[in-house]
Amino acid sequence: MLKIYLSTAIRHLIRNKAFTLLNIIGLALGLATCMLMLFYVRNEWSYDRWNEHADRIVRINTEVKFGASVADMAQTSPPMGPAMVRQFPEVEKAVRLLSGETQIKKGDEWIGENRITYADPSLFEVFTLPLIKGDSRTALNEPHSIVISEDIARKYFGVTDIVGRELVLKMENRTEEAYRVTGVMEKIPVPSHFHFDIFLSMKDESQSKGLNFNVINMSTYLLLRPGVRYKDLEAKMGSFMRNALSQQPGGWDMDAFERDGNYMRTSFTPLTEIHLHSHRLRELEANGSAGYISIFSAVALFVLLMACINFINLSTARSANRSREVGIRKVLGSSRSRLMALFLSESALVTLVASLLALAGAWALLPLFNKLSGKDLTMTLSVLAWWAPLSMVLGIGVGLLAGVYPALFLSSFQPVRVLKGRLATGFRGSRLRTSLVALQFTLSISLIFGTLVIHRQLHYIESKDLGFDRDHVLVIKNVHVLERQQLVLKEEALRLPGVASATLSSFLPTGERRWANFLSADHHPLQTEFWPVDEDYISTMGMQLKTGRSFLKNMPTDSTAVVINEAAAASLDHPSDALHGKIYYGNDKEYHIIGVVKNFHFSSLRDPISPVVMPLMQNPAKGEGADALSIRIRSADVSAVLAAVRERWKTLSRGQQFEYSFMDEDFDGLYHNERQMGQVFIAATALAIVVACLGLLGLAAYAAEQRTREISIRKVLGAGVSSIVGLLSKEFLRPVFISMLIAFPVAWMLMHRWLQDFAYRTNIPIWIMGVAGLAAIIVAALAISYQSIRAARVNPVESLRTE
Repeated sequence: MLKIYLSTAIRHLIRNKAFTLLNIIGLALGLATCMLMLFYVRNEWSYDRWNEHADRIVRINTEVKFGASVADMAQTSPPMGPAMVRQFPEVEKAVRLLSGETQIKKGDEWIGENRITYADPSLFEVFTLPLIKGDSRTALNEPHSIVISEDIARKYFGVTDIVGRELVLKMENRTEEAYRVTGVMEKIPVPSHFHFDIFLSMKDESQSKGLNFNVINMSTYLLLRPGVRYKDLEAKMGSFMRNALSQQPGGWDMDAFERDGNYMRTSFTPLTEIHLHSHRLRELEANGSAGYISIFSAVALFVLLMACINFINLSTARSANRSREVGIRKVLGSSRSRLMALFLSESALVTLVASLLALAGAWALLPLFNKLSGKDLTMTLSVLAWWAPLSMVLGIGVGLLAGVYPALFLSSFQPVRVLKGRLATGFRGSRLRTSLVALQFTLSISLIFGTLVIHRQLHYIESKDLGFDRDHVLVIKNVHVLERQQLVLKEEALRLPGVASATLSSFLPTGERRWANFLSADHHPLQTEFWPVDEDYISTMGMQLKTGRSFLKNMPTDSTAVVINEAAAASLDHPSDALHGKIYYGNDKEYHIIGVVKNFHFSSLRDPISPVVMPLMQNPAKGEGADALSIRIRSADVSAVLAAVRERWKTLSRGQQFEYSFMDEDFDGLYHNERQMGQVFIAATALAIVVACLGLLGLAAYAAEQRTREISIRKVLGAGVSSIVGLLSKEFLRPVFISMLIAFPVAWMLMHRWLQDFAYRTNIPIWIMGVAGLAAIIVAALAISYQSIRAARVNPVESLRTE
């Protein structure tokens, strides 16, 4: 019986090649898009889950309100981790990470490495980081020990069997030191919230011995004992922090601190939630977004749903062509169940072919999808082992579900009515079909609307006045390795034709390095960024002074001067008279304010601008306090300036690696995720529109076929081509207008919620609705116009001669 069903189904599908092809292509596109999106979502969801104890690891966060400043940080103090192990039996292990940068000597050359961190010996007990060489139990026990990845081992030694050999490192502002390799580890998996290649013993870092709980500079993780709920432990942290801050060296008066509305709180983030749900200050790397995962999942569902709608519409629309077949089969004894089995066999065949095409298409499109999404998804055998079966099950399951209604509908025909010709045509008068077309275009309009809003926000980010000028600024990195020669490099750069100005600093608006400090302004507490800069910083960065002046050369009093931003000025008792204010650092350092710059953005536009205090950098001639040389270029020949600076670097650096970037590119990197999401959104919207057009194309072709004789009679009676095209088109455009009424409020609500993630954002103007609606109308009109015009131009004699 199955063989008969299959052979009958194959004959019918071959006999209706055009509709079969439309169904297969539509389903294949929907399934391929869904597969790629699911691959992306699974990859994002899998972050850090490869750790053996992933469900028991939490990261310690610190939330601080100090005066007018509020900060939520992904770090805590140096003594926090060890104290948690000592005082809380719920904690099995703790590990601290303190990341940085270094130079590693290879022959006569110094190479910069930035995937480096100090770590406690417990690192390998908390995280699953297998060593291919060395003993993880003792690898970081001793000072000057180092564990490196196999990539770093091959880079500097050419082999991985190097335990016991030495690497010469030069950490920032330190002398050269030799470190003994005690372990070589496997490369950290890509789905991880950190990707360090080098781990140094924490015993070499003096900051690890700090006893103050208010110094927030270390990423700290706890391994909880089995069965411990992190929320229960978190509830105990209030009293613990209060006691710790009051009992530390120079302990705080917590009653006075809290009486002023200040707080310092501790919270935990489970390891598996960091990548998608944590967007705090001082994250180890840029994280993903649970919101984007929801959006991508919705897009995948939308495109797949549209493909299913096409399948249902095209199958039921051809009901008139199959009504007599159903009637004859029933007269000859076929039961409804057998007829349903026949129609479901056709659905299964279509979806099987579509699934195979979708699987091949998704595989072929994976490199392009990686480029759009910024991922590095690969089709390994282990991935294929779950992806291929899932894809086939998804495809066949979707096809069968989509085929159930057509099977029920077609098998329900009454043979007496069918054979007497009383059955209505299969296309006209179907409310379900109109509803499905409306739903299809509701999804399409929502995607178009979302794409326009995302593009508008990205344009807003790119064109917004940031308070500094990021264009034509060349940033030379790691100038601290030049020591006393960094000032010479700056002076030589200033003599180059085409260079407008230059500045030495460690802190840039587009950089990753930050230094938050607890200060007081007018004797009020203030948590602020504290950026030592040189006298050319304000002018080179293109910042605008609101009042006062910048630093001056050969002005002795400027050694105790600061320039602050408007956010810091707002914390003073008299913001409008900030030039008479004082900033206090520690117990004995007093600064006088000489200038206020307009607020400038130094983090993502998701975050509000926080206070910044900029003192004059001390002893730049001795190589103290600078990590970057920023050069503003006025020449159009940027490559010539870059080449000249590179040559001078080689002369001064004694084999140090030359690293640079451009400030505008660094700024663009802050919104890498948004751009990628926009690209994926555009691609998904295009696919959704193609799928919708395929359905309309099929329906329009069938509508024209069903109404051929009606059209011919109208033409004989004097109807023109335009009136006939309008007659055929309005049946399809009506549900498009209905879909606008549904899509606009829903899409506006969803995109408005997405924009709330940005502290600085564009609005959603009314014209976006008009553009999205007009685009949908144009797309629908183009999809049906060809068939409508073709039907209207047919010679009526050819269709009426058979009557």
